[in-house]
Amino acid sequence: MSISVRVANPIAYTGPTMPFDSPLNIERTTGAEPGTVILRLTGTLTLAAILELRSHLRDVEPPQLMIIDLTGVPYVDSAGMSEIVNHEIYCREKQVRMIVTGANRRVFDMLKTTHLDKILTLKSTVEKAEANQGPSATPDL
Repeated sequence: MSISVRVANPIAYTGPTMPFDSPLNIERTTGAEPGTVILRLTGTLTLAAILELRSHLRDVEPPQLMIIDLTGVPYVDSAGMSEIVNHEIYCREKQVRMIVTGANRRVFDMLKTTHLDKILTLKSTVEKAEANQGPSATPDL
């Protein structure tokens, strides 16, 4: 006996223009307000990039507000998601606010499926994150 499951909207892990495990580029900038650091990530956030990301997250004195911008990230695997969660815990211990911005539908669905959307502060853009630093009950995605 075989069981066939039809997925309404299948999501490919890679698109025609997205090589799997494209290198992760990390750009560190300061925000509009003093004490704000923005990390703009571009490329896939996978196990291969974790050590580099961790060094950007932890090798400097923590800011008052850390914004991790995922606008340029088409895919995050479980190791990448784990690093984001670990950094959230680190930020809470250091009394630093952390906001994740720019998650595309695929990344947001992963956050929602794992209920991390209830733990992480999510905003659709860096500008919205900088404008409203208070806790958000629901993401504005």
